[in-house]
Amino acid sequence: MAKEASFDVVSEIDLQEVRNAVDQAQREISQRFDFKGTGSAIELAKDGERDTIALRSNTEQKVKDCAKVLDEKLVKRKVALKALQRGDIQPAAGGTARQVITLNQGISTEKAREIVKHIKGMKVKAQAAIQGDQVRVSSKSRDTLQEIIDALKSEDFGIPLQYTNYR
Repeated sequence: MAKEASFDVVSEIDLQEVRNAVDQAQREISQRFDFKGTGSAIELAKDGERDTIALRSNTEQKVKDCAKVLDEKLVKRKVALKALQRGDIQPAAGGTARQVITLNQGISTEKAREIVKHIKGMKVKAQAAIQGDQVRVSSKSRDTLQEIIDALKSEDFGIPLQYTNYR
Protein backbone atom coordinates (compact mmCIF):
# COMPACT_ATOMS: atom_id res chain seq x y z
CA MET A 1 0.00 0.00 0.00
CA ALA A 2 1.35 3.43 -0.97
CA LYS A 3 1.92 6.06 1.68
CA GLU A 4 -0.45 9.03 1.64
CA ALA A 5 1.00 12.33 0.45
CA SER A 6 -0.48 15.65 1.57
CA PHE A 7 -0.16 19.41 1.63
CA ASP A 8 -1.80 22.31 3.47
CA VAL A 9 -3.57 25.24 1.84
CA VAL A 10 -2.98 28.32 4.00
CA SER A 11 -3.40 32.08 3.74
CA GLU A 12 -0.63 33.91 5.59
CA ILE A 13 1.09 37.28 5.42
CA ASP A 14 4.71 37.96 6.37
CA LEU A 15 4.16 40.60 9.06
CA GLN A 16 7.83 41.64 8.97
CA GLU A 17 7.43 42.56 5.28
CA VAL A 18 4.24 44.48 6.10
CA ARG A 19 6.06 46.33 8.89
CA ASN A 20 8.91 47.20 6.50
CA ALA A 21 6.46 48.38 3.82
CA VAL A 22 4.61 50.58 6.35
CA ASP A 23 7.92 52.09 7.54
CA GLN A 24 9.03 52.80 3.96
CA ALA A 25 5.67 54.33 3.05
CA GLN A 26 5.71 56.54 6.19
CA ARG A 27 9.26 57.65 5.38
CA GLU A 28 8.27 58.54 1.79
CA ILE A 29 5.18 60.46 2.94
CA SER A 30 7.20 62.45 5.47
CA GLN A 31 9.66 63.49 2.73
CA ARG A 32 7.35 64.16 -0.23
CA PHE A 33 6.50 67.79 -0.99
CA ASP A 34 2.82 67.13 -1.77
CA PHE A 35 2.33 65.68 1.74
CA LYS A 36 4.04 68.57 3.63
CA GLY A 37 1.79 70.10 6.27
CA THR A 38 -1.06 67.62 5.74
CA GLY A 39 -0.44 65.63 8.92
CA SER A 40 -0.44 62.41 6.89
CA ALA A 41 0.59 59.24 8.70
CA ILE A 42 0.53 55.47 8.27
CA GLU A 43 0.67 53.27 11.37
CA LEU A 44 0.65 49.53 11.97
CA ALA A 45 -1.35 48.52 15.04
CA LYS A 46 -2.85 45.47 16.70
CA ASP A 47 -6.64 45.64 17.05
CA GLY A 48 -7.61 42.77 19.32
CA GLU A 49 -6.21 39.70 17.59
CA ARG A 50 -6.07 41.27 14.11
CA ASP A 51 -3.34 43.51 12.73
CA THR A 52 -4.48 46.80 11.21
CA ILE A 53 -2.95 49.66 9.29
CA ALA A 54 -4.32 53.15 10.01
CA LEU A 55 -4.04 55.91 7.40
CA ARG A 56 -4.58 59.54 8.49
CA SER A 57 -4.47 62.85 6.64
CA ASN A 58 -6.22 66.21 6.40
CA THR A 59 -8.39 65.32 3.36
CA GLU A 60 -10.03 62.25 1.89
CA GLN A 61 -7.93 62.55 -1.27
CA LYS A 62 -4.67 62.59 0.73
CA VAL A 63 -5.79 59.40 2.54
CA LYS A 64 -6.29 57.79 -0.90
CA ASP A 65 -2.82 59.03 -1.93
CA CYS A 66 -1.34 57.51 1.25
CA ALA A 67 -3.05 54.21 0.36
CA LYS A 68 -1.46 54.30 -3.12
CA VAL A 69 2.01 54.83 -1.62
CA LEU A 70 1.40 51.97 0.83
CA ASP A 71 0.16 49.66 -1.95
CA GLU A 72 3.32 50.34 -3.99
CA LYS A 73 5.53 49.44 -1.03
CA LEU A 74 3.53 46.28 -0.23
CA VAL A 75 3.69 45.08 -3.85
CA LYS A 76 7.47 45.67 -3.95
CA ARG A 77 7.79 43.49 -0.85
CA LYS A 78 5.58 40.78 -2.38
CA VAL A 79 2.70 41.14 0.09
CA ALA A 80 -0.59 40.19 -1.62
CA LEU A 81 -3.05 43.09 -1.71
CA LYS A 82 -5.89 40.53 -1.57
CA ALA A 83 -5.01 40.07 2.11
CA LEU A 84 -6.04 43.66 2.86
CA GLN A 85 -9.60 44.50 3.82
CA ARG A 86 -10.07 48.23 3.36
CA GLY A 87 -12.52 50.10 5.54
CA ASP A 88 -14.36 53.23 4.45
CA ILE A 89 -12.64 56.60 4.65
CA GLN A 90 -14.20 58.33 7.64
CA PRO A 91 -14.07 61.89 8.94
CA ALA A 92 -12.01 62.11 12.12
CA ALA A 93 -11.40 64.70 14.85
CA GLY A 94 -10.02 68.10 13.90
CA GLY A 95 -11.32 68.06 10.31
CA THR A 96 -9.11 65.14 9.30
CA ALA A 97 -9.92 61.87 7.55
CA ARG A 98 -8.82 58.33 8.31
CA GLN A 99 -9.05 54.80 6.95
CA VAL A 100 -8.44 51.50 8.70
CA ILE A 101 -7.11 48.55 6.70
CA THR A 102 -7.37 45.10 8.29
CA LEU A 103 -4.85 42.38 7.47
CA ASN A 104 -6.59 39.04 6.94
CA GLN A 105 -4.64 35.94 7.96
CA GLY A 106 -5.95 32.41 7.80
CA ILE A 107 -8.75 30.95 5.72
CA SER A 108 -12.28 31.67 6.97
CA THR A 109 -14.69 28.76 7.30
CA GLU A 110 -16.73 29.90 4.28
CA LYS A 111 -13.61 30.17 2.06
CA ALA A 112 -12.37 26.78 3.34
CA ARG A 113 -15.71 25.19 2.38
CA GLU A 114 -15.47 26.83 -1.05
CA ILE A 115 -11.94 25.39 -1.53
CA VAL A 116 -13.04 21.90 -0.41
CA LYS A 117 -16.06 22.06 -2.73
CA HIS A 118 -13.79 23.06 -5.64
CA ILE A 119 -11.44 20.12 -4.93
CA LYS A 120 -14.36 17.65 -4.68
CA GLY A 121 -15.78 19.06 -7.94
CA MET A 122 -12.56 18.10 -9.72
CA LYS A 123 -13.50 14.40 -9.35
CA VAL A 124 -10.00 13.33 -8.32
CA LYS A 125 -9.01 10.73 -5.74
CA ALA A 126 -8.12 13.08 -2.92
CA GLN A 127 -9.49 14.06 0.47
CA ALA A 128 -9.77 17.66 1.65
CA ALA A 129 -10.33 18.45 5.32
CA ILE A 130 -10.74 21.79 7.07
CA GLN A 131 -8.34 22.12 10.01
CA GLY A 132 -8.85 25.41 11.81
CA ASP A 133 -7.78 28.21 9.45
CA GLN A 134 -6.21 25.91 6.84
CA VAL A 135 -7.23 23.06 4.52
CA ARG A 136 -5.32 19.75 4.42
CA VAL A 137 -5.44 17.88 1.11
CA SER A 138 -4.23 14.28 0.96
CA SER A 139 -4.01 11.62 -1.74
CA LYS A 140 -2.03 8.50 -2.58
CA SER A 141 -0.77 10.12 -5.80
CA ARG A 142 1.60 13.09 -5.76
CA ASP A 143 0.57 13.82 -9.35
CA THR A 144 -3.00 14.29 -8.17
CA LEU A 145 -1.81 16.75 -5.51
CA GLN A 146 0.13 18.72 -8.15
CA GLU A 147 -3.00 18.80 -10.31
CA ILE A 148 -5.02 20.14 -7.36
CA ILE A 149 -2.42 22.84 -6.62
CA ASP A 150 -2.50 23.95 -10.27
CA ALA A 151 -6.32 24.04 -10.24
CA LEU A 152 -6.38 26.09 -7.01
CA LYS A 153 -3.82 28.54 -8.41
CA SER A 154 -5.98 29.11 -11.49
CA GLU A 155 -9.10 29.78 -9.38
CA ASP A 156 -9.64 33.13 -7.60
CA PHE A 157 -10.97 32.69 -4.06
CA GLY A 158 -10.48 36.35 -3.10
CA ILE A 159 -7.64 35.59 -0.68
CA PRO A 160 -3.95 34.84 -1.24
CA LEU A 161 -3.22 31.11 -0.95
CA GLN A 162 0.05 29.36 -0.18
CA TYR A 163 0.77 25.65 -0.28
CA THR A 164 2.87 24.32 2.59
CA ASN A 165 3.94 21.02 4.21
CA TYR A 166 4.03 19.16 0.91
CA ARG A 167 5.06 15.62 1.84
